[in-house]
Amino acid sequence: MSKIALVDDDRNILTSVSMTLEAEGFDVETYNDGQSALDAFNKSMPELAVLDIKMPRMDGMDLLQRLRQKTTMPVIFLTSKDDEIDEVLGLRMGADDYVKKPFSQRLLVERIRALLRRQDAIAGDAVGETEETKVMIRGELTMDPLRHAVKWKGNDVSLTVTEFLLLQALAQRPGFVKSRDQLMDVAYDDQVYVDDRTIDSHIKRLRKKMRTADSEFSAIETLYGIGYRYNEE
Repeated sequence: MSKIALVDDDRNILTSVSMTLEAEGFDVETYNDGQSALDAFNKSMPELAVLDIKMPRMDGMDLLQRLRQKTTMPVIFLTSKDDEIDEVLGLRMGADDYVKKPFSQRLLVERIRALLRRQDAIAGDAVGETEETKVMIRGELTMDPLRHAVKWKGNDVSLTVTEFLLLQALAQRPGFVKSRDQLMDVAYDDQVYVDDRTIDSHIKRLRKKMRTADSEFSAIETLYGIGYRYNEE
């Protein structure tokens, strides 16, 4: 039974969403502000967190920033903003997905399941070595799916589940172009719709993280109007 943390200052959302998730077999912990959630996470980390952006004491952005200092646990943002500033900023900070309020609880459940499936796959729950689980070396890049470990020029790089899967998909076939649609299929469940800008935001965040290990990193090339490709260095 996966433990899901639900953090929102709206009591109605906490009640209704937690009931839905529990009915789906999840163990749910609820918190009405970021600070109380962080205090609890320091004692016991959930498998996945659903965070509202606007909250008292500590908002979702601040909480995510604290979490990304020590964990790659999948995080989904809830936002009521009409514009996309918060969503894009959240993705750049390391969120794995976002859902706009008001939202379909069924859609939220599907996004949670998709992220947990990817987390399980990267954790190496599958028995035996496959193309998806064995260590991959492409030039200066080393990826170990079983340990969710990434190195560039020998330096460790911490990636979220989505960032890891996107990099893995691109690096598997250096020189070959992956369209945004193909990358969406890698990063998201078939029942979850995202637009091109979500993939672009993930790629920007991925590049930024790789450049923390090497300021000259340029292995991921953008082909405008087509997609992305990995060029082995």
